[in-house]
Amino acid sequence: MNPWFASIPLVLILTVLLTAGAVMLMRRRRRTGVRALLGLNAVLMGGALALLVAAFNAVPATAGDGGAAAASVAMATDGSDSSSAALLGAAIAVAGSSIGAAIAVAYTGSAALAAMSERPEIFGRAMVVVGLAEGIAIYGLIISIILIGQA
Repeated sequence: MNPWFASIPLVLILTVLLTAGAVMLMRRRRRTGVRALLGLNAVLMGGALALLVAAFNAVPATAGDGGAAAASVAMATDGSDSSSAALLGAAIAVAGSSIGAAIAVAYTGSAALAAMSERPEIFGRAMVVVGLAEGIAIYGLIISIILIGQA
């Protein structure tokens, strides 16, 4: 595993902790908290720019190592147009259906709770409606499995 990828969770946890500390500081002393948040944003922006510069200055693999790097790059890019489009479509299907299901469950769940507060015997019918709204996410998952199988 690449050490850059291994450090991502550590950076994420550190960022969340620093942001929480700055927000708590902002509750006590507003001006100092705002400065802390601006400093944290500046550090994150500097890190992102450093990664961007490193990505643009990266040297591609050469064939000087016996052609193994060139062969692996050629093998990895064979059919990448269709497979990347299928994977992108699968990601969009899962994301869109999950967001749609979340919105549907939010509305139907609140309406079901309001209806059950007045008539408790309507519980079964209300849960069926909420389950139908959750089915939207399952449909997106099925479409993504089909698309990944085609890739």
